Amino acid sequence: MQEKPAVARNPWWIVLGSVLGLTVGNGPVMQFTFGVFVKPLTAQFASDRGTISLALTLGLLLTGLCTPVVGHLVDRFGVRAVSLPAITLFALATVSLGFFADNAVAFLVIYAIMGVFAAGQTPLPYAKAVSAAFDRQRGLALGVTMAGVGLGTVLLPMFAQIMIGAVGWRGAYVGLGGVLFVVAFPAVLFLLKDGRPMHQRGPAADQQQTGMTGGEAVRCGSFWLLGAAFFFVALACAGMLAHIVALMTDRGVPAREAAAAISLGGMAMIGGRLLSGWLLDRVFAPHVALVFVLSPLLGVGLLLLTHGAGVAMVATVLVGIGLGAEVDLIAFLISRYLGLRAFGQIYGYLFLAFLVGSALGPFLMGFSFARTGNYGTTMIGFMLGLGVAATLLMRLGAYRFGGNDARAEPAPARA
Repeated sequence: MQEKPAVARNPWWIVLGSVLGLTVGNGPVMQFTFGVFVKPLTAQFASDRGTISLALTLGLLLTGLCTPVVGHLVDRFGVRAVSLPAITLFALATVSLGFFADNAVAFLVIYAIMGVFAAGQTPLPYAKAVSAAFDRQRGLALGVTMAGVGLGTVLLPMFAQIMIGAVGWRGAYVGLGGVLFVVAFPAVLFLLKDGRPMHQRGPAADQQQTGMTGGEAVRCGSFWLLGAAFFFVALACAGMLAHIVALMTDRGVPAREAAAAISLGGMAMIGGRLLSGWLLDRVFAPHVALVFVLSPLLGVGLLLLTHGAGVAMVATVLVGIGLGAEVDLIAFLISRYLGLRAFGQIYGYLFLAFLVGSALGPFLMGFSFARTGNYGTTMIGFMLGLGVAATLLMRLGAYRFGGNDARAEPAPARA
């Protein structure tokens, strides 16, 4: 029998393809480069920052609303059949900003369209492919995979800034769309695959066909515990990171040091994903999740109670660690509590909750500052929300599907 090529045999090629794809995923392209474009866009359209920022809110919300649909399609037709067209359309929409965004309204409309196509370039299809290829090392594989988002968070804003300086904001969007297509399309086409776990034999090979349907999941207590927990985590972490530079400069921290906090937050995202992935294969998943919920809670508390630049840097890292771990935690917890049968659809629902929290958190911080002149009230609310998230995660109970220890035995989730 002819031996299969290494790419077909080794599931870590899927991880490599996923890292490449997520480096130019929806978050790095749409969300984390956005701040670089705000001033050039407001100057170009003679508009205000609030109007321009509305584009990001619309884009993220539409991504969230479309993600469950993408998840259903991925479950039915496979990762590549859905992701390759989505990558192409997402790249074209990004390029079109450089050619057709002639006023603020046109920019908002095109950015909203980007959000629709970006739903196919979220972590969902990559998490589906990696979860199907791994069981024993699933946590580590997901952690490495999701580190691609952190890598893109560090690299793409710098790329966009260089492009703006060289060819203006229109050329920068054309460049972003080009990089998105050139990196993600070949990665998905040649390195990702659909199918059964490649290193398993016997009954375990059918694991991805076991689990709940989407309808069964939404009637399960574990689903609602996960959705609420990750909503509160995203609300707090995204809200804090979006306003961390403004908060620090308000306290007299030099702008350069405050901006460095964002870079630290991005690196903490990478570290958080790798660490959580490594731990998930060795420690009961809700206990791992608890650590990554309490980390941003401590960070918000430090920012609320202290004002020094050094402490603020530490706090930003703590918040970034929390935001860096949540995406692979969602994927891993779905696979253990709800199964892989309708993984894409269920992940889409929970990622919608995560994106709504991500969109709402920065708004609440801005609203709080506009009404009171400080962020204190919202930060206290974030701490309470993180406390609720920690409590909910501790109510998940034993694994229902897979796992390697006694806690993996089927047991009803506590609602």
